[in-house]
Amino acid sequence: MDRKIEKRKWPFSRILMFSGALLLILFVAKLIFFDRNEHKMYVNRDRITISTVQNELFEEFIPIDGIVFPKTTIYIDAIMGGNVQEMYVEDGAMLKKGDKIMKLVNTNLELSYMEQETRIFEAINNLQNSKIALEQNKFVRQKEIVSLRQEIELATANFHRIQKLYGDSLISAQEFEDNERSYRFAKKQLEISLELQRLDSISAFRRYGQIDISMDRLYQNLNLLKESLGNLYVKAPADGKLSSFNIEIGQTANVGEHLGQIDIPDDFKLRANIDERYISRVTIGQEATFDFEGKKYFLTIHKIYTDVTAGSFQVDLNFVNGYPDHIKRGQTLQLKLKFSGQTNAITVKRGGFFQQTGGNWIFVVDPSDSFAVRRSIQINRQNTVSYEVIEGLEAGERVITSSYDIFGKVDKVVFK
Repeated sequence: MDRKIEKRKWPFSRILMFSGALLLILFVAKLIFFDRNEHKMYVNRDRITISTVQNELFEEFIPIDGIVFPKTTIYIDAIMGGNVQEMYVEDGAMLKKGDKIMKLVNTNLELSYMEQETRIFEAINNLQNSKIALEQNKFVRQKEIVSLRQEIELATANFHRIQKLYGDSLISAQEFEDNERSYRFAKKQLEISLELQRLDSISAFRRYGQIDISMDRLYQNLNLLKESLGNLYVKAPADGKLSSFNIEIGQTANVGEHLGQIDIPDDFKLRANIDERYISRVTIGQEATFDFEGKKYFLTIHKIYTDVTAGSFQVDLNFVNGYPDHIKRGQTLQLKLKFSGQTNAITVKRGGFFQQTGGNWIFVVDPSDSFAVRRSIQINRQNTVSYEVIEGLEAGERVITSSYDIFGKVDKVVFK
């Protein structure tokens, strides 16, 4: 006779055991197949900064500090050495060209100049005596010729009489010949004297020129000596403000020593230090700007000092559209040195992430706003506000821009 077999039910404890085993298998499978290559980290959202990727106008520039200098500065150096005897003005004084600043005294130099001056006067006197001797010689030669002409006139008249007497046979041939020789000799002497006078005249003309040149040089030397003595008075080389003048009475000033400078008023320039990394990108005429009292001012690089000191080099910048009314020498202004004009670009705000990533990757926030994943990017230009991203991001995406110090090597950041 058939008997109904009742289905045996699993006890609750067995069901619980198998359920736990199944969950353990699923968890292990997830670790193996889903989380095998993913390192993630849970972070508090309040500890990070999230920024939105923008498509906007971008301009590459770097901030630099420019120090205000007078555009034109004339240095005052000691032309002559000596001790400071008198001071006529103080640092900061407004001077006119030629105003006396101070007086130096140099006894040895003054004695040396007096000796040179005496020698110059002696040389001038000797040249003047030479010039007088040339004049005297000219008159001696003229006197000689006048005498010879007189002798010729007498010899000519006498020869004509002798010649007539000889024609009338009243004198002998010997007497006539002697008289004729005397006449020819007198004429020859006159010819020689006239030639000597011509040669003396040419020589004297040349000597006059040489003497005049020599005397001019001696007088110039004399004037230079007087000017040199005058250089013991230090004077203002131009109209302007005396600065960097820290000289005391009794101080010794050596030849060539820098004593101070004259700053030409109402004209300024800026001098700035730039990191040596940019030395190949800085050019004459490059533009810089700064804002002052609500107005934008433009400058251009006028001069580049290529010597690198302590990792930076210097440039001088001139104002293009005037300068602020209230700036002063030595004041520091912050400038934007431009490397490009404004262009449309994908940008992300600057932040601490760059120090850890070098701009090679960034955490991009998922649209669900619950986590962010690591993504490779490529950054090109930058300024003080943002980076230009040329690959890896699109406008509207959100990224973590704060420091990545706490993230280590995770690939995913989950928000709590």
